[in-house]
Amino acid sequence: MKLIGDAVLEQFDKRFGNYVSGTAELEPLYTGCRWAEGPCWFNDGGYLVWSDIPNNRMLQYVPGLGVSVFRTPSNYVNGNTRDLEGRLISCSHGARAVLRTEHDGTITVLADKYQGKRLNSPNDVVVKSDGTIWFTDPSYGILSDYEGYKSKQEQKGCYVFRLDPKTGSLSVVADDFIKPNGLAFSPDESLLYVADSAASHGPELPHHVRVFKVKRDGTLSGGNVFAEISPGVPDGFRPDELGNLWISAADGVQCHAPSGDLLGKIKTPQPCANLTFGGNRRNRLFIAATSTLWCMQMGVTGVQRP
Repeated sequence: MKLIGDAVLEQFDKRFGNYVSGTAELEPLYTGCRWAEGPCWFNDGGYLVWSDIPNNRMLQYVPGLGVSVFRTPSNYVNGNTRDLEGRLISCSHGARAVLRTEHDGTITVLADKYQGKRLNSPNDVVVKSDGTIWFTDPSYGILSDYEGYKSKQEQKGCYVFRLDPKTGSLSVVADDFIKPNGLAFSPDESLLYVADSAASHGPELPHHVRVFKVKRDGTLSGGNVFAEISPGVPDGFRPDELGNLWISAADGVQCHAPSGDLLGKIKTPQPCANLTFGGNRRNRLFIAATSTLWCMQMGVTGVQRP
């Protein structure tokens, strides 16, 4: 265990030493959030956008220029990603919808109902190389007025969805989660990882990441537990070029090998909710950890689309 600035690196496998430099520092970029979430890097613009859910706003970080407000009110946006045309795709707790920000700044609702009933509160989202949009829909945003609007749940469960934006077709790809949360594809898109963070509502409930095989027709098979996350629960996560998963946890960021083995941790002063790789070489790890957005230079490159 080695202290570096405000971070403590815990190494459980020698491979971890190649992924996080022993001289790198955990750099605070901004503090003052109530709950930082959903970081998304825009490489063509050279900036990062992330959510501050309870404050009902989105913020923007530009290296060398600092932080400004990107959008307020944000309608309690949580997770963010980009589609193949570079448009921002966001999960809105307030709208109970998946939204797309067009190039002219207008907002399009991509999905807000399934089988005629309102979605719960879309949480996190990824875009596959075929343009389909995959997102999770737990009930966190409608349980109280803290991160959305307290409302009645209309769906029978909390599902993982696949949306084809070309046809508008919305389908359930996994229906056996209690609180599906973060999700990400493996670098070759043959696997889909999905977190279940239900232990946020009871220690006996799941706090793991599951892994599915992705079929050509867009359906899933398998669903075994990839890794149990402790302390806390898994929220957002991202893969690197080697197929390792960098997963948020109560003590920071955990790095798990493709086998599921825990290789090491980047420990942060407050619980981490989400993270993404960015920078023009995709080797800067941006970490959204409660009140603070952190950044750390890495020895490995992240996978991000587009």
